Amino acid sequence: MITLWHNPRCSKSRQTLALIEEAGAPVNIRRYLEDAPSVAELEAARTALDNPATVQMMRKGEAIFKELGLSKDSPDTDLINAMADHPILIERPIAFKGTRAIIGRPPEAVKDLL
Repeated sequence: MITLWHNPRCSKSRQTLALIEEAGAPVNIRRYLEDAPSVAELEAARTALDNPATVQMMRKGEAIFKELGLSKDSPDTDLINAMADHPILIERPIAFKGTRAIIGRPPEAVKDLL
């Protein structure tokens, strides 16, 4: 089972979902903007993504990123808390399978989980 943190308004997220469905893999869709991940879930996602810099999990171009005074040098706890409070900051999509995860940019990256 693949769990996809999905935003249906995002073309990359839709393309990633289509690749999963075309492969016939079972998928659980989580609309993370409506069902925001907790701090613990975001920390687990970072681990599943093989511990990238937390800022790599974020949409730095969102206005709220600057409004909150965040930067690539902000402490990880500040970045994680900001994503929990403002899920629009989470880079999308993120696909999970078992203990692994990928960011679907490009969407074809999800093939590593199939």
